[in-house]
Amino acid sequence: MKNRAIIWRENDMVTQFANVVNVQGTREQVDLFFGTNRTWNVSEASDVVVDLSNRIILTPLAAKRLLSVLSGVLGEYESRHGRLDIES
Repeated sequence: MKNRAIIWRENDMVTQFANVVNVQGTREQVDLFFGTNRTWNVSEASDVVVDLSNRIILTPLAAKRLLSVLSGVLGEYESRHGRLDIES
């Protein structure tokens, strides 16, 4: 079998910033929601406002591949720059 090249076409690609992500899933799909927290200087009584910008829908297999790739990238990052604390 011939090896096939992957051709990355970025003509219509856009770049957006997100500092918030949420995930939900069903048997058929995994949904990733990306947004930006617009609430700076939050007081105890304030609500947090997140402007959602993108929803990415993945098959469970694609989500598992994403998990594997992200684990590798973040493992490499932490080995270079130190452990990331997600509780802070």
